[in-house]
Amino acid sequence: MERRTIGAAALEVGAVGLGCMPMSWAYSTSRQRGAESLRAVHAALDRGVSLLDTADMYGPFTNELLIGRVLRERRADAFVSTKCGLLVGEQHIVANGRPGYVKRACDASLRRLQTDVIDLYQLHRADPEVPVEETWGAMAELVTAGKVRSLGLCAVGVRAGRRAGGRQYDATIRQLERVQQVFPVSAVQAELSVWSPEALEALLPWCRARGVGFLAAMPLGNGFLTGTLRPGEGFEPDDPRARHPRFTAEMMAANQPIVAGLRRVAHRHGEGVTAAQVALAWVLAQDPHVVPVPGAKQERWVAENAGAARLRLTPQDLAEVAALPPALGSWD
Repeated sequence: MERRTIGAAALEVGAVGLGCMPMSWAYSTSRQRGAESLRAVHAALDRGVSLLDTADMYGPFTNELLIGRVLRERRADAFVSTKCGLLVGEQHIVANGRPGYVKRACDASLRRLQTDVIDLYQLHRADPEVPVEETWGAMAELVTAGKVRSLGLCAVGVRAGRRAGGRQYDATIRQLERVQQVFPVSAVQAELSVWSPEALEALLPWCRARGVGFLAAMPLGNGFLTGTLRPGEGFEPDDPRARHPRFTAEMMAANQPIVAGLRRVAHRHGEGVTAAQVALAWVLAQDPHVVPVPGAKQERWVAENAGAARLRLTPQDLAEVAALPPALGSWD
């Protein structure tokens, strides 16, 4: 697989990453199987999908434990990214950016991941009660201590239901500029997909100008852009899409022209090319330092996603995707 670099340290990863969250969190947890997820992670590494993206809150903790079982055998094949800064309670998720907590969280993640060093340690959310410079300073000390190789930040923007004007990530960019004064940012992780392209306006250009890598979260639109979800079929009760405004039967039907457009492009590239691969190839085409991180928990989807790294969209393809109608429905 093609390799891409992240940040000033030029850390190399496969062009497509693996979002491990669905294996332990959010998506139909009642049907999750550990053995199946383990096979999916091994399949990813076999195909050069080296970036494994997890977080301590997924589960919580069980996702890191699962990835640790793989790293114990294949640490040299993997680039491990995990996150800190969010605590999962019985009813709420709260931020904790206190320096002492961040350091304890890192040590706990290292134990669960069964590794001596985390390749990319990301701040999941800034704590409004703690100056972000203090949190980032504690994370920088982890790099100095040799526990972490590089630092990243998960960007939070105002999610737009349509491709409207306005700078969605102004607050995040101000936050990035503050922490950049403390220690270099190697990567920013934010949502980017055909139906949520808001990061292209200001956030990705900010990263490009500073040599910061960009990890594209939800590049398949929470599964919608794969074309495998059917309006009205419904979701498992514990799947958050069951309560999501953009995943009602009405909105899914209204947004089918987006999937149809991706399928038309896929058809031009030959048998076996899928709408999902076109969606990922579109993300890859936005910048050489963008790495899409699609979530998957089955080997067949990992293999399909990895295949997108070989797909080269033509100028005609890119123009056709750009001309697709904006997604309808609230994204909040």
